Amino acid sequence: MQNLMEIMNREMEKAFSLSGYDGKYARVTLSNRPDLCEFQCNGAMACAKQYKKNPLQIAEDVAGQLSSSGVFASVEAVRPGFLNLTVQPAFLAEHLCQLMADAELGNEKTAQPKTVMIDYGGPNVAKPLHVGHLRSAIIGESIKRMGRYVGHTMIGDVHMGDWGLQMGLIITELQERKPGLVYYDADYEGEYPKEAPFTISELEEIYPAASKRSKEDEAYKARAMQATHELQQGRRGYQALLSHILDVSVTDLKLNYEKLHVSFDLWKGESDAQPYIPDMVQKMKDDGYAYISEGALVVDVKEESDTKEIPPCMILKSDGASLYNTTDLATIVERMQDYHPDEIIYVVDKRQELYFTQVFRCARKTGLVDKDTKLTFLGFGTMNGKDGRPFKTREGGVMRLSALLSDINREMYQKIAGNHTMDEKEAEETAEVVALSAVKYGDLSNQASKDYIFDMERFISFEGNTGPYLLYTIVRMKSILKKYEQSGKDAQGKKILPALTESEKALMLEAARFQGMIAEAFEELAPHKVCAYLYGLANSFNHFYHETKILSQEDEERGAGYIQLLQLCKRIMETCIEVLGFSAPERM
Repeated sequence: MQNLMEIMNREMEKAFSLSGYDGKYARVTLSNRPDLCEFQCNGAMACAKQYKKNPLQIAEDVAGQLSSSGVFASVEAVRPGFLNLTVQPAFLAEHLCQLMADAELGNEKTAQPKTVMIDYGGPNVAKPLHVGHLRSAIIGESIKRMGRYVGHTMIGDVHMGDWGLQMGLIITELQERKPGLVYYDADYEGEYPKEAPFTISELEEIYPAASKRSKEDEAYKARAMQATHELQQGRRGYQALLSHILDVSVTDLKLNYEKLHVSFDLWKGESDAQPYIPDMVQKMKDDGYAYISEGALVVDVKEESDTKEIPPCMILKSDGASLYNTTDLATIVERMQDYHPDEIIYVVDKRQELYFTQVFRCARKTGLVDKDTKLTFLGFGTMNGKDGRPFKTREGGVMRLSALLSDINREMYQKIAGNHTMDEKEAEETAEVVALSAVKYGDLSNQASKDYIFDMERFISFEGNTGPYLLYTIVRMKSILKKYEQSGKDAQGKKILPALTESEKALMLEAARFQGMIAEAFEELAPHKVCAYLYGLANSFNHFYHETKILSQEDEERGAGYIQLLQLCKRIMETCIEVLGFSAPERM
């Protein structure tokens, strides 16, 4: 189904052609002077050069062809050659009726579906999620949902940090506390216990204690490094402990991500890539890409067009140990073999751009990815406190994500409970839903690459460009629809009627813009564009609501038309917030 802009462009192209001009100049855009018109076409200016005519004359010729258009209510040629356009209310109303009747609201799935892997989340096992994990989870989840809405196969991978020295530290510290565990008996050949020898709380306490001690005790750190080496060489007991660590950590991580309405298709970690490393490294050597430099194995990734120094990508350290680079490259090998993706998107801190430039170039140069496989770096900015620095606790430490969500839930509960319109249980459930919208929208409404200030007071406000404001608008819609139904009236089968007022038409134009909006936002990996659209639609609806008698409308056909328009807007808003990763309560 063609969207409004496509229909207007087609109508304009026909008018240009009938006037004797090339239709390529007939591009309609949103007006940059909304006080004068709704849309505009500036093609006459460019057209004038080719046809050596006054642009105003060309504009007038085209306007004459559109005098009886069923799409445009008015077409005005103005100096020096602009075409000012307004849409025919009857045409707009009929177009919205068609959207309303369509299960996908006029949005068609992509004609070229792709398999896209998205690497987001990136938590470390044995450590609680903190606010530093928030942006990757929220942005990555929205990109995944947008892609699915458009029709692509999206595969989300949490890509956990479960390899390296942190595992050796945990194994060493656990041995200090429970030396008798069978996992430390190198001669043991039996089956290991199915139950983990620790809880998630113990595990989260073990790692920071081990990390702190390793910085003060060289012998302890050496033992941890040896344990890491033995784990990576396949020692059975340590491998069994790693399995326990993963089981306990993943169970807890899933619970925490569920609170954010974030899910993953794959719960893989760096350890899953280890089997692919030996063959990958050997191939890089055999093909002449990898060479020894200062004891380490590296691949040159610099290019002639570089304006700054791009260091070689290190594959193995001088002692033969792997690095993050090695693991990320091996993960690409695994993904290509198992899923053959058309694109892999990495949602990570923008400060890692140089690192991913090295990894991507190395993967492409050494043939780890197909020539037409796209590797995309989606770097995000930092979430800062009101002081402009990375968000911290009042004591200056890194805040746990669970603590942040708890704080914002509590603040939202106090606001909702203060209205005395629902019992305690409903208020708590509603507060949780609305608080999530505050966190997610507060993040996603900013362009991903930019830093932003986490301002709880502003984010939980029911006014302004916030998640709660959007949800309040949806709840208002639900309330009107419920009252209309309770009055015994039925708008089923009724049509959206041509607009009578400016606010009604403005709302209808905003609703029409939904077609193709999510597809465009996904193409740019820009969830903030969905947010901007949502906010504009909510503002247009509330303006219309305050100016219009909806439920008390005396003309029943007109009233039913309002209800249908409201139903359409509600469906659009609910679709958008679902794509962004949150939902609306029944009341607030």
